[in-house]
Amino acid sequence: MELPHAVFVDLDDTIVDGSAVVDCWEVACECCGPTVGSQTLLAEILRLRDWFWSDPERHRVGRLDLRAARRQIAETAVTNVGCDDLTLAARIAERYDPCRDRRTALFPGAVDVLTWLRANGCRLALLTNGATDAQREKIERFRLAPLFDLILIEGELGFGKPDERIYRLALTELAAAPRQTWMIGDNLEFDVGQPQKLGITGIWVNATGAVLPADCDICPDLVIKRLAELRECIPLRRS
Repeated sequence: MELPHAVFVDLDDTIVDGSAVVDCWEVACECCGPTVGSQTLLAEILRLRDWFWSDPERHRVGRLDLRAARRQIAETAVTNVGCDDLTLAARIAERYDPCRDRRTALFPGAVDVLTWLRANGCRLALLTNGATDAQREKIERFRLAPLFDLILIEGELGFGKPDERIYRLALTELAAAPRQTWMIGDNLEFDVGQPQKLGITGIWVNATGAVLPADCDICPDLVIKRLAELRECIPLRRS
Protein backbone atom coordinates (compact mmCIF):
# COMPACT_ATOMS: atom_id res chain seq x y z
CA MET A 1 0.00 0.00 0.00
CA GLU A 2 1.11 3.53 -0.82
CA LEU A 3 -0.20 6.81 0.49
CA PRO A 4 -3.30 7.92 -1.42
CA HIS A 5 -4.60 11.30 -2.55
CA ALA A 6 -7.26 11.44 0.19
CA VAL A 7 -7.86 9.81 3.57
CA PHE A 8 -11.23 9.74 5.33
CA VAL A 9 -10.97 9.19 9.10
CA ASP A 10 -13.56 8.29 11.72
CA LEU A 11 -13.58 10.18 15.03
CA ASP A 12 -14.89 8.08 17.94
CA ASP A 13 -12.80 5.04 18.88
CA THR A 14 -10.40 5.86 16.05
CA ILE A 15 -8.93 9.27 16.95
CA VAL A 16 -10.73 9.75 20.27
CA ASP A 17 -10.77 6.96 22.84
CA GLY A 18 -14.20 6.47 24.39
CA SER A 19 -13.60 2.99 25.74
CA ALA A 20 -14.34 3.88 29.39
CA VAL A 21 -18.07 3.17 28.90
CA VAL A 22 -18.34 0.28 31.36
CA ASP A 23 -16.28 2.09 34.02
CA CYS A 24 -18.50 5.17 33.74
CA TRP A 25 -21.69 3.14 34.08
CA GLU A 26 -20.18 1.54 37.17
CA VAL A 27 -19.42 4.96 38.66
CA ALA A 28 -22.92 6.13 37.80
CA CYS A 29 -24.55 3.12 39.46
CA GLU A 30 -22.79 3.79 42.77
CA CYS A 31 -25.55 6.27 43.61
CA CYS A 32 -28.32 3.66 43.62
CA GLY A 33 -27.82 2.55 47.23
CA PRO A 34 -28.31 -0.86 48.87
CA THR A 35 -32.00 -1.26 47.97
CA VAL A 36 -31.23 -2.12 44.35
CA GLY A 37 -27.55 -3.04 44.48
CA SER A 38 -25.11 -1.31 42.14
CA GLN A 39 -23.77 -4.49 40.55
CA THR A 40 -27.25 -5.85 39.84
CA LEU A 41 -28.25 -2.61 38.18
CA LEU A 42 -24.94 -2.34 36.32
CA ALA A 43 -25.38 -5.81 34.84
CA GLU A 44 -28.86 -4.93 33.62
CA ILE A 45 -27.69 -1.63 32.14
CA LEU A 46 -24.88 -3.34 30.23
CA ARG A 47 -27.28 -5.97 28.93
CA LEU A 48 -29.73 -3.31 27.75
CA ARG A 49 -26.92 -1.21 26.30
CA ASP A 50 -25.82 -4.07 24.06
CA TRP A 51 -29.43 -4.71 23.04
CA PHE A 52 -30.15 -1.04 22.35
CA TRP A 53 -27.15 -0.43 20.09
CA SER A 54 -27.50 -3.75 18.22
CA ASP A 55 -30.45 -2.47 16.17
CA PRO A 56 -29.50 -0.25 13.18
CA GLU A 57 -32.51 2.06 13.52
CA ARG A 58 -32.16 2.49 17.29
CA HIS A 59 -28.46 3.10 16.68
CA ARG A 60 -29.18 5.80 14.08
CA VAL A 61 -31.67 7.63 16.28
CA GLY A 62 -29.80 7.11 19.54
CA ARG A 63 -26.43 8.40 18.38
CA LEU A 64 -28.03 11.74 17.47
CA ASP A 65 -28.99 12.26 21.14
CA LEU A 66 -26.74 10.15 23.30
CA ARG A 67 -27.95 11.64 26.57
CA ALA A 68 -31.54 10.70 25.75
CA ALA A 69 -30.44 7.20 24.74
CA ARG A 70 -28.57 6.75 28.02
CA ARG A 71 -31.55 7.97 30.02
CA GLN A 72 -33.77 5.49 28.20
CA ILE A 73 -31.38 2.63 28.95
CA ALA A 74 -31.11 3.66 32.62
CA GLU A 75 -34.87 4.05 33.04
CA THR A 76 -35.59 0.64 31.54
CA ALA A 77 -32.88 -1.00 33.66
CA VAL A 78 -34.20 0.57 36.88
CA THR A 79 -37.69 -0.70 36.09
CA ASN A 80 -36.44 -4.16 35.16
CA VAL A 81 -34.69 -4.66 38.51
CA GLY A 82 -37.92 -3.84 40.33
CA CYS A 83 -37.12 -0.34 41.58
CA ASP A 84 -39.94 2.20 41.85
CA ASP A 85 -37.69 5.21 42.49
CA LEU A 86 -38.42 7.28 39.38
CA THR A 87 -35.57 9.70 40.09
CA LEU A 88 -32.85 7.03 40.17
CA ALA A 89 -32.42 6.81 36.40
CA ALA A 90 -32.02 10.60 36.20
CA ARG A 91 -29.35 10.54 38.92
CA ILE A 92 -27.48 7.76 37.13
CA ALA A 93 -27.52 9.65 33.83
CA GLU A 94 -26.35 12.83 35.57
CA ARG A 95 -23.35 10.98 37.00
CA TYR A 96 -22.54 9.14 33.77
CA ASP A 97 -22.16 12.09 31.41
CA PRO A 98 -19.44 14.06 33.26
CA CYS A 99 -17.56 10.83 33.98
CA ARG A 100 -17.55 9.96 30.28
CA ASP A 101 -16.44 13.47 29.34
CA ARG A 102 -13.53 13.35 31.82
CA ARG A 103 -12.33 9.98 30.57
CA THR A 104 -12.54 10.76 26.86
CA ALA A 105 -9.06 11.33 25.45
CA LEU A 106 -7.03 11.21 22.27
CA PHE A 107 -5.41 7.92 21.40
CA PRO A 108 -1.64 8.21 21.77
CA GLY A 109 -0.02 9.03 18.45
CA ALA A 110 -3.29 9.71 16.60
CA VAL A 111 -2.58 13.39 15.97
CA ASP A 112 0.99 12.58 14.96
CA VAL A 113 -0.28 10.24 12.25
CA LEU A 114 -2.76 12.81 10.93
CA THR A 115 0.02 15.40 10.84
CA TRP A 116 2.26 12.92 9.04
CA LEU A 117 -0.39 12.18 6.43
CA ARG A 118 -0.87 15.90 5.73
CA ALA A 119 2.87 16.45 5.54
CA ASN A 120 3.06 13.75 2.87
CA GLY A 121 0.44 15.36 0.67
CA CYS A 122 -2.75 13.54 1.72
CA ARG A 123 -5.98 15.51 1.91
CA LEU A 124 -7.91 14.61 5.03
CA ALA A 125 -11.63 14.40 5.75
CA LEU A 126 -13.19 13.67 9.13
CA LEU A 127 -16.37 11.60 8.73
CA THR A 128 -18.25 11.21 11.98
CA ASN A 129 -21.72 10.14 13.01
CA GLY A 130 -23.57 11.71 15.92
CA ALA A 131 -25.09 14.99 17.03
CA THR A 132 -23.52 18.27 15.96
CA ASP A 133 -22.93 19.72 19.43
CA ALA A 134 -21.33 16.59 20.86
CA GLN A 135 -19.01 16.03 17.91
CA ARG A 136 -18.06 19.69 17.51
CA GLU A 137 -17.23 19.83 21.23
CA LYS A 138 -14.72 17.00 20.83
CA ILE A 139 -13.27 18.48 17.66
CA GLU A 140 -12.74 21.80 19.42
CA ARG A 141 -11.55 20.30 22.70
CA PHE A 142 -8.81 18.30 21.00
CA ARG A 143 -8.03 21.00 18.39
CA LEU A 144 -8.61 18.68 15.47
CA ALA A 145 -10.14 21.08 12.95
CA PRO A 146 -6.83 22.43 11.58
CA LEU A 147 -5.77 18.88 10.69
CA PHE A 148 -8.62 18.36 8.24
CA ASP A 149 -9.50 19.80 4.86
CA LEU A 150 -13.11 18.72 5.36
CA ILE A 151 -15.30 17.83 8.35
CA LEU A 152 -18.60 16.03 7.75
CA ILE A 153 -20.89 15.42 10.75
CA GLU A 154 -24.08 13.39 10.55
CA GLY A 155 -26.03 15.87 12.68
CA GLU A 156 -25.21 18.72 10.31
CA LEU A 157 -25.83 16.82 7.08
CA GLY A 158 -28.94 14.87 7.98
CA PHE A 159 -27.24 11.65 6.91
CA GLY A 160 -24.14 9.75 7.96
CA LYS A 161 -22.26 6.49 7.63
CA PRO A 162 -23.07 3.98 6.15
CA ASP A 163 -25.22 6.11 3.80
CA GLU A 164 -23.13 6.25 0.65
CA ARG A 165 -23.94 9.95 0.22
CA ILE A 166 -21.44 10.94 2.91
CA TYR A 167 -18.55 9.12 1.21
CA ARG A 168 -19.52 10.49 -2.22
CA LEU A 169 -19.74 14.01 -0.81
CA ALA A 170 -16.27 13.70 0.68
CA LEU A 171 -14.89 12.38 -2.61
CA THR A 172 -16.39 15.32 -4.47
CA GLU A 173 -15.23 17.94 -1.97
CA LEU A 174 -11.66 16.61 -1.97
CA ALA A 175 -11.63 15.97 -5.73
CA ALA A 176 -10.55 12.39 -5.11
CA ALA A 177 -11.27 9.21 -7.03
CA PRO A 178 -12.28 6.18 -4.93
CA ARG A 179 -9.18 4.25 -5.95
CA GLN A 180 -7.08 7.16 -4.63
CA THR A 181 -8.84 7.18 -1.25
CA TRP A 182 -8.74 5.38 2.09
CA MET A 183 -11.34 5.20 4.84
CA ILE A 184 -10.02 4.44 8.33
CA GLY A 185 -12.18 3.56 11.32
CA ASP A 186 -13.26 1.07 13.96
CA ASN A 187 -16.70 0.16 12.58
CA LEU A 188 -16.40 -2.78 10.21
CA GLU A 189 -19.52 -1.91 8.22
CA PHE A 190 -19.41 1.90 8.32
CA ASP A 191 -15.66 2.39 7.85
CA VAL A 192 -14.70 -0.65 5.79
CA GLY A 193 -17.52 -2.57 4.12
CA GLN A 194 -19.59 0.31 2.74
CA PRO A 195 -16.61 2.39 1.53
CA GLN A 196 -15.20 -0.70 -0.22
CA LYS A 197 -18.44 -1.01 -2.20
CA LEU A 198 -17.61 2.40 -3.68
CA GLY A 199 -14.04 1.40 -4.52
CA ILE A 200 -12.45 3.05 -1.47
CA THR A 201 -9.72 1.20 0.45
CA GLY A 202 -11.07 0.17 3.87
CA ILE A 203 -8.70 0.13 6.86
CA TRP A 204 -10.10 -1.38 10.06
CA VAL A 205 -8.96 -0.14 13.47
CA ASN A 206 -9.47 -3.30 15.51
CA ALA A 207 -8.49 -2.13 18.99
CA THR A 208 -9.88 -5.17 20.79
CA GLY A 209 -8.33 -7.79 18.54
CA ALA A 210 -11.78 -9.09 17.58
CA VAL A 211 -12.00 -12.06 15.23
CA LEU A 212 -14.13 -11.63 12.13
CA PRO A 213 -17.26 -13.82 12.27
CA ALA A 214 -17.15 -16.86 9.99
CA ASP A 215 -20.11 -15.53 8.00
CA CYS A 216 -18.70 -12.00 7.62
CA ASP A 217 -18.35 -10.95 3.99
CA ILE A 218 -16.24 -7.87 4.77
CA CYS A 219 -12.50 -8.22 4.25
CA PRO A 220 -10.50 -5.16 5.33
CA ASP A 221 -7.64 -4.08 3.09
CA LEU A 222 -5.55 -3.50 6.20
CA VAL A 223 -6.09 -4.16 9.91
CA ILE A 224 -4.38 -2.09 12.58
CA LYS A 225 -4.88 -1.95 16.34
CA ARG A 226 -4.35 1.80 16.68
CA LEU A 227 -4.21 4.66 14.22
CA ALA A 228 -0.62 5.22 15.34
CA GLU A 229 0.36 1.90 13.73
CA LEU A 230 -0.46 3.20 10.26
CA ARG A 231 2.82 5.01 9.98
CA GLU A 232 4.69 1.75 10.46
CA CYS A 233 2.77 -0.01 7.66
CA ILE A 234 3.01 2.53 4.85
CA PRO A 235 6.10 3.57 2.87
CA LEU A 236 6.89 7.26 2.43
CA ARG A 237 5.70 7.59 -1.13
CA ARG A 238 2.37 8.38 -2.75
CA SER A 239 0.51 6.59 -5.53
